[in-house]
Amino acid sequence: MPVVKYPRATEPLWHEWDRKAQKCGLRHTVYAVNGDQYTGEWLDNLKHGKGTQLWKWSRAIYSGDWKFGKRDGYGSYSIFDPVTKEYKKVYTGWWKNDRKCGYGTTLCPGGERYEGEWSGGLRSGWGRMYYEDGSIYDGQWLQDQPHGQGMLRLPNENRYEGGWKDGKKHGHGKFFYLDKGQLFEGIWAADIPKCGILIDFGRDEAPVPTQYPIPKV
Repeated sequence: MPVVKYPRATEPLWHEWDRKAQKCGLRHTVYAVNGDQYTGEWLDNLKHGKGTQLWKWSRAIYSGDWKFGKRDGYGSYSIFDPVTKEYKKVYTGWWKNDRKCGYGTTLCPGGERYEGEWSGGLRSGWGRMYYEDGSIYDGQWLQDQPHGQGMLRLPNENRYEGGWKDGKKHGHGKFFYLDKGQLFEGIWAADIPKCGILIDFGRDEAPVPTQYPIPKV
């Protein structure tokens, strides 16, 4: 009985190339069309796991955790300084869905620094901000502004403790004029004291106390 031989079906060559092109697991540096490059782990053709991304245009670098193509987990973001020709970290902390989220530390131009909580890429929660002029704010934040309860200490050691709204003193608060030996306690609205009481506080230790008692006009 004659044997009928059927030609063996051959798989198109592009199927093999496509399998080889699928990125999964740890891979060597992969270059994008625009010049960006990524070195690290992949899952289903998406950056997933540990990896380092270099953006060609901004020359910024992110090194840390990825999840389905987005920065998610713990990582650091660095920018290139054209003056020193070196990279400096501007944020180290937690990320979620490609934005700062959770606890992290950021360095701003001029030496300012923020340490605290983030949400959606903005300072939100509890955090401490070191300003360029030497002032320090320690308290609650919302949408990148002091909001809630917090304390602002000025370079001359005077300080405000109380409520904040949209980055301004608002609500009940105390302002300690330690240089003059006085304390103002009252109600604030949009950075302006509306009503309250002013009393002596640490007057004996004050470097430049006000004349007291207040002279008659």
